[in-house]
Amino acid sequence: MPETLPPCPRCTSAYTYEMGALLVCPECGHEWSPAADDTAADSGDKGIKDSVGNVLADGDTVTVVNTLKVKGSPTGIKAGTKVRNIRLVDGVDGHDIDCKVDGFGPMQLKSSVVKKA
Repeated sequence: MPETLPPCPRCTSAYTYEMGALLVCPECGHEWSPAADDTAADSGDKGIKDSVGNVLADGDTVTVVNTLKVKGSPTGIKAGTKVRNIRLVDGVDGHDIDCKVDGFGPMQLKSSVVKKA
């Protein structure tokens, strides 16, 4: 009887497999315990963290840590730019913050390029 395994929590790959007591993702190499995966799903906590490991929440203010290039703009978003009132979303390609950046308008950012202010 076929058993469906959960996707990788890091890269959402569907090709996970069991290796002993752990689940393994062949695409990113992430290993995790299926028991830990069940408890995280039960808690309902998204657990999106910024670049230094702080847990982010809706309405937080964050600071951009890297200068970011923006398509169609000659200048990018400079490091140190504050972004207020963020929303956490399940975005595309790891873009999990929905926000409005002053001078650029609404856009999505990755949590790995911001830190909590």
